[in-house]
Amino acid sequence: MDPASLALAQSLPMSVRRTYTALAEYSDVPISRTTAQRQQYLTPSEELAFVRHIIKSAALRFPLRIKDIPSLAFSIARRRFATKAIKPPNKNWPQALAKRHPELVRRNNMAMD
Repeated sequence: MDPASLALAQSLPMSVRRTYTALAEYSDVPISRTTAQRQQYLTPSEELAFVRHIIKSAALRFPLRIKDIPSLAFSIARRRFATKAIKPPNKNWPQALAKRHPELVRRNNMAMD
């Protein structure tokens, strides 16, 4: 059984409240946020540095296209594992990155005449 099911099945002292959060803390069930961070394509520090790079390049009048962002993230992730084969990010990864970091603003550039 998984740790969450074991926590629900075990008997608890009366001092522990009957909420899912209290049961998880009492039974040492890992928080889902840490699991989500482990499943992210880039580590939090790599992602923060990547977002800073995107913002800095946009400030220098060289904005990155959404099309270019996955290839740059792939090159960052490839450096982390020298022996392990790594897949490129999926097609929705740039949009998820923009949702996680609201400081990234999308602009539609108009063609110059």
